[in-house]
Amino acid sequence: MSQSTNRAIDSFRRISTWTVIAVYFLILVGGIVRSTGSGMGCPDWPRCFGSVIPPTDESQLPEDYRELYLQIRLAKNERFVATLEKLGFEKKANEIANDKSILVEEEFNATKTWIEYINRLVGVFIGILIILTVWKSFKLWSVDRRIPIYSLLALVLVLFTGWIGSIVVSTNLLPWMITFHMLLALGLVAVLLYVNHLSEMLGARQGVRIAVPGKVRGLLLVGMILTLVQVVLGTEVREEIDRVSFALGDLLRDEWIGRLGLDFLVHRSFSIILLGVHILYFYWAFRYAARGSKVIVLSQALMLVLLLEIASGIGMAYFGIPAFLQPVHLLLGSLILGIQFMLVLQLGSRLQYKLNTN
Repeated sequence: MSQSTNRAIDSFRRISTWTVIAVYFLILVGGIVRSTGSGMGCPDWPRCFGSVIPPTDESQLPEDYRELYLQIRLAKNERFVATLEKLGFEKKANEIANDKSILVEEEFNATKTWIEYINRLVGVFIGILIILTVWKSFKLWSVDRRIPIYSLLALVLVLFTGWIGSIVVSTNLLPWMITFHMLLALGLVAVLLYVNHLSEMLGARQGVRIAVPGKVRGLLLVGMILTLVQVVLGTEVREEIDRVSFALGDLLRDEWIGRLGLDFLVHRSFSIILLGVHILYFYWAFRYAARGSKVIVLSQALMLVLLLEIASGIGMAYFGIPAFLQPVHLLLGSLILGIQFMLVLQLGSRLQYKLNTN
């Protein structure tokens, strides 16, 4: 492989890696937006209160701003409802059309506005990184066409995710829309990790052929599916926490856990199953994988992040759901899925590459 091609591969890997890191940072910021109740800090999209730079005081807004932006949101929802009906989702369209919570318009809060605004700026930055990723991928068209094709898919995903983000705002943070928005972000991470893996396989590196039993990868796939289920369960618990928080006026945090229902108990107990599956996977990985390989390093990282995730969940359950732990818990769960996916890709490759320790 020529030096220019190797340089193109290295350049693509760098930009795609930074893009993945940026998406994870956006997930963290999104968690902060959710935990601080800042999701409606900007009632319109993509601008914020009709401006590129949001206001810092309510006096900068017209007197009837709440009614004004409510009408803008309702008009957008009508278009979204019509689109859902055309696609055959009449039931979901009817739910949105008749959901009275959408009619609630929050008062201006400068802190919440700027938290949401920063969230959007990070999203714009990721869009720029995705465009750079696509541009860099075209140089690898003759080497592996899957890389530019999936890079373009990542660009489509980020645009669609941004549009869904606008619907999240216009529907006043409907819980299932927030969950869908998060799952799209995780899908974007998966696509970016896949193209990064493809470019890694193109690199000229010394590999060691090792026969890893299929049961290792199979167990990891089971763990990945269970983790995704756990993440969805976590979003349902989060929705229940929001309802309890609203009922108590965002006070008496120590009582929130006691007021949660079956979803929380299932979510808490499910973590024990996840831990057991991953302990078995960890044992098999160390038994069959090459020492010093990327599989071993990623497996160690997976167990560390999983234990931190469980610890953060315990911290929320026994210390009144501290606000700072909520976005951390979400980020750790997302990281687990990302590491699992990288391991699935590594175990599916013919060679396990030894890391350069020089």
